[in-house]
Amino acid sequence: MAADRAYIAGGRVGAPRAALAGLCARIMALFEAAGCMRVEPAALHSADALLDVYGEDVRARAFTVDEPGGGALFLRPDFTVPVLQLHLSARAEPARYSYLGPVWRRQAPGSARPTEYLQAGLEIFGEEAAEADAEIFALIARALAEGGVEAPEIVTGDLGVAAAMLDAAPIPDARRAALKRHFWRPHRFAALLRRFSAPAPPPSPRRAALLAAADDPAEIAALAHAEGALVGARGLDEIAARVEALAEDSREAPLPADLARALDAAFAVDAPAADAHARLSDLARGAGLDIGPALDRFARRLDALAARGFDAHALPFRASTARTLEYYDGFVFEMAAPGRPDLPPLAGGGRYDGIAAALGADHAAPAVGGIVRPEALMAAGGGRPC
Repeated sequence: MAADRAYIAGGRVGAPRAALAGLCARIMALFEAAGCMRVEPAALHSADALLDVYGEDVRARAFTVDEPGGGALFLRPDFTVPVLQLHLSARAEPARYSYLGPVWRRQAPGSARPTEYLQAGLEIFGEEAAEADAEIFALIARALAEGGVEAPEIVTGDLGVAAAMLDAAPIPDARRAALKRHFWRPHRFAALLRRFSAPAPPPSPRRAALLAAADDPAEIAALAHAEGALVGARGLDEIAARVEALAEDSREAPLPADLARALDAAFAVDAPAADAHARLSDLARGAGLDIGPALDRFARRLDALAARGFDAHALPFRASTARTLEYYDGFVFEMAAPGRPDLPPLAGGGRYDGIAAALGADHAAPAVGGIVRPEALMAAGGGRPC
C-alpha cells in the first residue's frame, strides 16, 4: 500500500508516522548532543568513482540513472561516502557529523526487503581510534535503547587484524590483494586461500596456450580472434594484461601449509572478545607474523568500551564479520533485534580509515561511523510513544 513504508504498516500517515518522527527526533538529538553537526548530502551522485568504493554487493544493488548529456548517476545506497565527500571538501579535522534520510538499494526478485528505508547515523573524523570506536558503539547502543531495544544481539569484528596478518605474511602481492578483496565474502576468501595453498592443477590446452603466449600480445590477439568475435567490454589490451597476471600467478609456489592453516584458523575465530584477542595473538605468534600494532589497537578499544560500561571482554567477536560495504578496514559491529530474524540488523558501523585516499585525498584519515535503521527499530521495539 502507498501509505506503508519499510517494516511499518501505514507508516507514512497518521499515528505511525508521528511515532516514527518522534523516534528519529530522539535519535538525532542524541547524536547532536555528542557534538555532531547535522548535514544533508545530496540524494543523487556521480557513479564514476563512488560505486567502486562501495564494492561488489552494493554496486550491484544501486539504482542508477543516465543524466541527459552527462554520465551515470546513482541514488545514495548509504550516507557514509557522501558525508565523507562533504567532510573532504570542508577540509576540517577533527569533525563530527550526523544525518537522517532515505537510502535506496535494489533487492532480489521476490524479496520482502524494502528498496527505500531511513538511515540515521553519525561519523567521526580525525579522532583517536580506540576512543572514537568505543564512542560510536556506545551512541548506537543508546539510540537503540531510545527505540525500546535495550539488549540487542551484538557481533563485532576487526578487519584491521585480518589485514595485518596478510600484510605480515610472506605472500606475493597479487595474491595478498586478491585475498583482501574477499574479506567481505568469507566463503570466497576460504576458497581462494585453499587454491593458493594447493599445487596448481594442469591447465587445459586452451589455457596452456594462453599462458605460453603471455609475453606476446600479438599471439594473445591471434588466439582471441581464433575463438570468434570478442564478447563483453574488455579490449585486447585488458585481455593481455589479465593473461600476464594469470601466467605470473601460475609460476608462484603454493603457500606454506602451516601459514595457510594459521590464516584459515584466524578467520574462523568466533569467541568472546578477550578470548579472541588471545587466540589471534597465539596464531600470529605461531606463524611468525608480527601484528603487534593491530592487537594493541584491539586491546585499547576493549579498554575504551569497558570504560563506557560495556562488558567489553565478553562481547561476541567473529573474525568473519565484515558487513557488506567494502570500505570498512578496521573495527566493525552489528546489532540485531533478539528473536526477530524477519528484520535486518537494526544498526551497525565500523572504521574506514583508507576510504579518504580512495576518494582522492592525499593521505588516509581516521574515520569511523555507525547507522541505525529507525523503521526496523520501531518495528522491533513495538513503537515506543513520542
